[in-house]
Amino acid sequence: MIPTLTTTLLTAREDGSSPDPALPVLIVGPSLGTGVKALWGPAVAELAQDFTVLGWDLPGHGSGAPAVEPFSLAELAAGVLDAVEALRGEGTIPSDAAVFHAGVSIAGATTLQLGRDAPGTFAGLVPVCTAARIGTPEGWEERAALVEAAGTPTQIVGSAQRWFAPGFIEREPRITTDLLHTLQDADRLSYAYACRALAGFDLTGDLGSITDPVLAVNGEQDLVCPPSDALATAAGVARGCALSLRGVAHLAPAEDPAALSAAIVAFARDVQGGTPAAPAGGPSKGA
Repeated sequence: MIPTLTTTLLTAREDGSSPDPALPVLIVGPSLGTGVKALWGPAVAELAQDFTVLGWDLPGHGSGAPAVEPFSLAELAAGVLDAVEALRGEGTIPSDAAVFHAGVSIAGATTLQLGRDAPGTFAGLVPVCTAARIGTPEGWEERAALVEAAGTPTQIVGSAQRWFAPGFIEREPRITTDLLHTLQDADRLSYAYACRALAGFDLTGDLGSITDPVLAVNGEQDLVCPPSDALATAAGVARGCALSLRGVAHLAPAEDPAALSAAIVAFARDVQGGTPAAPAGGPSKGA
């Protein structure tokens, strides 16, 4: 089933005026267990000068309505495409705007799926802290069954350990609390559906079909999707480059919003200026 996704204008102006129609549009998506505002909020101020930023939430996460049926990653990507079409129809995305997509973890996997399924829809793709295949089907099925039975609070401790580099929780208690509260409040069935979507996701043999420019960004300390995954993604797509962010684990927009935002801005400028993406062996050491 293609889910209907809730979208939010993250760079809304305080005076209520419309975003600058001359700006390119950046659509961002969250990781499993987080909401798009909680995850991308720290980066919005860094991105607002260069993009109109729109975010979408996973079903049952953040502002997203719970899913009523299972969905695949391909169907999640189709939900993003439906949302983009709706935003264009209502004028939120100008008809002539360049549109980029960036997503973290499951939304990063969705970013790659969009490149495979809808080439040319986006001016560039930024899969963040993700891979062409994440974990194992067995691991995702086990997690789905646990959360279905006992809820998302069962994931708090493990997620806190996976999501953040050492010391980040102590340095940024408000950011981490917001993210972990979103996880605790997520709809258990929607979370389980997302796990099962990841269990069936594997684009390792299809990366070569992605022809849009790709900037693959991973955290140097990410134990879920290490920097080698970003390098593999960049090497596998037709036009890719990879970046590893120092001091970052699995939630780059929250952990180092300045470095990630600077990388996205530079990538978008290169794409719009006609500069081809660097090879996978290019800028692989980050800020």
